[in-house]
Amino acid sequence: MITTEATEDKAAAAAKVTINITGSEAVLKALITEDVKTIFGYPGGAIMPIYDALYDYNDRLKHILVRHEQGAIHAAQGFARSSGEVGIVFATSGPGATNLVTGLADAMIDSTPLVCITGQVFAHLLGSDAFQETDIINITTPVTKWNYQITDPSEIPSVLAKAFYIAKTGRPGPVLIDITKNAQLQKFDYEGYTKCDHIRSYRPKPIIRKEPIIEAASLINAAKKPFVIFGQGVILGSAENEFKAFIEKGGFPAAWTILGMSAIPTDHPLAVGMLGMHGNYAPNVFTNDCDVLIAIGMRFDDRVTGRLDKYAKQAKIIHLDIDPSEIDKNVKTEISIWGDCKETLPLLTKLIEEKQHTEWLNEFRKLEAKEVEVVINDELNPTTEKLSMGEVIKTINEITKGDAILVTDVGQHQMITCRYAKYSKSRSNITSGGLGTMGFALPAAIGAKFGAPDRTVIAIIGDGGIQMTIQELGTIMQSKINVKIVILNNEFLGMVRQWQQLFHEKRYSFVDITSPDYVQVAKGYYISGNKISKREELIDAITTMLNHDGSYLLEIMVGKENNVFPMVPQGCSVSEIRLK
Repeated sequence: MITTEATEDKAAAAAKVTINITGSEAVLKALITEDVKTIFGYPGGAIMPIYDALYDYNDRLKHILVRHEQGAIHAAQGFARSSGEVGIVFATSGPGATNLVTGLADAMIDSTPLVCITGQVFAHLLGSDAFQETDIINITTPVTKWNYQITDPSEIPSVLAKAFYIAKTGRPGPVLIDITKNAQLQKFDYEGYTKCDHIRSYRPKPIIRKEPIIEAASLINAAKKPFVIFGQGVILGSAENEFKAFIEKGGFPAAWTILGMSAIPTDHPLAVGMLGMHGNYAPNVFTNDCDVLIAIGMRFDDRVTGRLDKYAKQAKIIHLDIDPSEIDKNVKTEISIWGDCKETLPLLTKLIEEKQHTEWLNEFRKLEAKEVEVVINDELNPTTEKLSMGEVIKTINEITKGDAILVTDVGQHQMITCRYAKYSKSRSNITSGGLGTMGFALPAAIGAKFGAPDRTVIAIIGDGGIQMTIQELGTIMQSKINVKIVILNNEFLGMVRQWQQLFHEKRYSFVDITSPDYVQVAKGYYISGNKISKREELIDAITTMLNHDGSYLLEIMVGKENNVFPMVPQGCSVSEIRLK
C-alpha cells in the first residue's frame, strides 16, 4: 500500500493533477512517499490536526506513543542508527517542542538523520505569547542542520522534501519543521509530492579532486609506521567494505572512535582497539609514535586528542571527511581529502602499495599484552567478591557471539561496554557520543529494535541513567517491543564518583544515588525481570533474559568503587594514558 500511495503521488505530480487536501494530509503523504514506516511521537493541541489525519493512515504509518518527547527523539535516534534510515518525530508546540532540544543537540553532534515535525500555534497568534507558544525555530537553530516554519499549507510538500534531503545527505543531521495549526487545517491544491535531489545553496558532496588522493597515496606508501583511525563516517557512508579493503591492502593497524566501533568486526586482525580517554593503551600511545596518521570519518574531538598541543606532532596527518568544516578545525592536516569516503577510499586504495607492516603491528600487540596483564584480566576475570561490569559484558559477548546490538547510556558502564563488547556486524554499537546524554539508552534501544526487528537489542544502563527516562517502560509495555534491559547498579553516579576520587581528594559530593526496586517497577509495566549479585548466577541470568519471549529487565549489582582504566587524565596527552 505504501508503494501504491507513493506511485499515485508521483503520477499526480507528473501529470499536474491537483486534489484539494489539508496540510495535515500532505504531511502524511510526504512521509509515505519518503518510505517512512515508523513515527515516534506524543500528541498535543498544536499538532492535533496531524494526529487526526493520522487516524486514517494507521495501516500505512506505524506510530509509537512514547511517554515523553525526549523519549521520542532518542527512540528516533536509535531507529536511525540501527536501520540507516531517517528517524521521524512528532511533537506539539511549547513544552512538547522544547523537550526535543536535548535529543536534537545529541543528534546534531553525532550526525544522526532525523526529521522532527512540531505543531505550532495559529499563524496570527505568533509573537503574542499564546498558550504553549514557543519560538522553537530560534531555540533550535544551533542544534539542527536546518529548520523552517511553515505558515502556508502549500509549502508543505516542497519543504518536507528538502527536509529529508538535507537530513540524510552529506554529513547527516537533524532537521526540524514547525507547522502552524492553520497550515495543518487549511486545504490547498495538492499536485503530488516530488522527492528533492538538489538544493542550489546546499552542496552535500563535493566533486572529488584527484590531486590530494595521489599525494596521500605517495605519503602512505613511504610510511614506516602508518596508523589508521576511523569514526562513524565509515558507517554513515555505508563504506564498511571499502574501508576493510583499504586497511587490508595496506596492512594498516586501525583503531576506532566510540561511534566508529563495529564498522569492522572487533576481532579483525588489523583492529587495535578504541581511541580516547578510556580507550585502549596501544592506540593512544602510538598516536604519538606513528609517522603517518590517516583519519577517516572522524572529527578529532577532545576525548580522542587529549592535549592538542601534544597530539601527533611527529606525524604527517591525512584527513578524509565529508564535512569540510571538520578539516583543520582541531588538528592541522598535511593532506585533506574532502568527500564521501565510500567514493574516496576506493580511489586511494587503488594507488597504495600492498604491504604488511608486521613489525609495526607487533608493537601494538606488545602494549596490548601489557594492558591485558595490568587491566583487562582483572576486569574480565575478577577475584573480588563483587561482580565487575567487564565480566558482565564478557558474558554477554560469549552468549550472543557478538551478533547483538548494544545500546549504552552514559557513564562507567558505557566506557566498559565500548571497551569490551565484541561485534561481528556494523551498526551494532549505539551510544550517545558527543553530547553524553544520560537517559539515552532506554528509548534509543526501543527505536533500535524497531529499526532492526530481526536483531537482539540489549540496553546497558547505569542506575543513574535509567532513572532519567524510566517512564519509557510504558512505551515498551504498550508497543510490546522485545528489548532486553541490563542495569549495572553500583549505587553511585559512577563516572562522576571516579573523577571525585582521582582528582577531588575523594570528596564524594552528591554521587550516592538510591534506586527503587527495578524488578518491581518493571513488573508494574508487565515486564518480567530479575536481580542478581552473585557470580555464579550471572550466566543463567543472562541466558534466561535472552531466551525470554518479550522484554526483560535484569538488574546486576556490581562493585561500588570500581574504576575504568586505562584513562587519559584531563590536560594530558594521549601518550600519557594511565593503566592504573
